Amino acid sequence: MPYFRPNLLPLFSLCSFFLLLTTAGCGPGQEKATAGEETAASAPADSANCHSGVPDRFPVQQASHTDIPAGTANTAGMVRIPGGGYLMGADNEQARADELPKHRVTVSGFWMDATEVTNAQFRAFVEATGYLTTAERRPDWEEIKKQLPPGTPKPHDSVLVASSLVFTAPSGPVALNDYGQWWRWVKGADWQHPEGPGSSISGKDDFPVVHVSWDDAAAYARWAGKRLPTEAEWEWAARGGLEKAVYPWGNEHVEAGNSKANTWQGRFPDLNTRKDGFYTAAPVKSFPPNGYGLYDMAGNVWEWCSDWYRPDYYQVLNDKGDARNPSGPADSYDPQEPIVPKRVQRGGSFLCHDSYCSSYRSSARMKSSPDTGLSHSGFRCVKDGEGE
Repeated sequence: MPYFRPNLLPLFSLCSFFLLLTTAGCGPGQEKATAGEETAASAPADSANCHSGVPDRFPVQQASHTDIPAGTANTAGMVRIPGGGYLMGADNEQARADELPKHRVTVSGFWMDATEVTNAQFRAFVEATGYLTTAERRPDWEEIKKQLPPGTPKPHDSVLVASSLVFTAPSGPVALNDYGQWWRWVKGADWQHPEGPGSSISGKDDFPVVHVSWDDAAAYARWAGKRLPTEAEWEWAARGGLEKAVYPWGNEHVEAGNSKANTWQGRFPDLNTRKDGFYTAAPVKSFPPNGYGLYDMAGNVWEWCSDWYRPDYYQVLNDKGDARNPSGPADSYDPQEPIVPKRVQRGGSFLCHDSYCSSYRSSARMKSSPDTGLSHSGFRCVKDGEGE
């Protein structure tokens, strides 16, 4: 959970009774490392990403994902990803500091879900286990107090309600460092009600499930007999066999030619021309797969990885020379929110746009607290083994 800090943005919502937001973002004016700055000096001091500073959810009474009985996976709906080595990290001038330095990584072969986990798949998990997602659980005041200054008063019970963050477009142009203009906490928003009470996923079985926290994704993966991908596996798979390509499909700009991914077109965050045919999430397999047969490795919804986040981790790997099957740092550190542990997310979402966040690039990284879900956060799973 974020900590209090003075002289920042105004309180964001009722949930921000305890939260003050950082002003970091991916908007204009952010210093970005260039592709030529792949040195230790460009290693991250303060990396910002597309929903950096968005308020993390209040802690809840969350069962550990290891409480879910482990299932046995088969490879239906998965594709075999061959093992190999590659240069992990940024490929163009849009690189952020935590994408550098580029470093050599080797991964063993594995199986990966061809698509993001869908509503239908997640429903099967919930029906089999009775699982309640983070967004469906009431925040736990006793846990909240542990991360707040002593003596902070308890808020009214009306604040401590099950909720999640929902994208809500403003009516006109806004400053891109004020993400409070397009994110709001919505009581009753969850995977079955993506925009809040009154919304539903009826008829959307083939859409990616959203409003899932890292904890939720890890619980599903365990039930399915799978696991979440490491960050190194995810990027290797996203590249689809291409070397030094900016995007999963190559180097053609995301808005050039035919639509290649579900992203934001027009003016972010108030005007989406829907050139790609979608305003928010799209059904899986709406766009061509990459070279490994994986769909939506760019855009649509963010995907959780297993790794803890540290902005300096790439420098650690680079110092090793050739890192084999790296599984991430032992702990988390984000200089923007030093006391908040973060997990890695990858792939960008339907909200990504070059003016604000070009995270549909294969190397782009995101981080968020494990108990945070948003209306553009999902996941896919992997399974060990070279396959046949």
